[in-house]
Amino acid sequence: MYKTVISFFVFIMFSSIIKAGDLPEGILNSLKTGNSKELSKYFNANIDLTLIDKQEIYSKTQAELILKDFFSKNTPSNFVIIHQGEKEGAKYVIGNLTTSKGIFRVSLFLKSQDKTQLIQQIRIENNNE
Repeated sequence: MYKTVISFFVFIMFSSIIKAGDLPEGILNSLKTGNSKELSKYFNANIDLTLIDKQEIYSKTQAELILKDFFSKNTPSNFVIIHQGEKEGAKYVIGNLTTSKGIFRVSLFLKSQDKTQLIQQIRIENNNE
């Protein structure tokens, strides 16, 4: 019985550590559903946005509108994380965004500010698999 209780608490402890390193659920859901308004809640004031082969630094509002247009032309149905990492308050996530027009590779770079993870950079590129 004692070993079972200890195993349970170790499992809970490791589960919460792993969960803490994950991408915020709001970002994941926004990408899966193509909700640029919800996604923009996680943007820094200015964001480096690369969309296919056009790269620019946009304000939070401009980036939201550009992504809204992209999502309206490429309706997302799923987003799957294929790799992620974290170092010194910065996090990166690479995943595949499945849309009505194909699969796109999405890379996100986030930094922690006041205990909140904010998106600094988004890259959406054609997936050449």
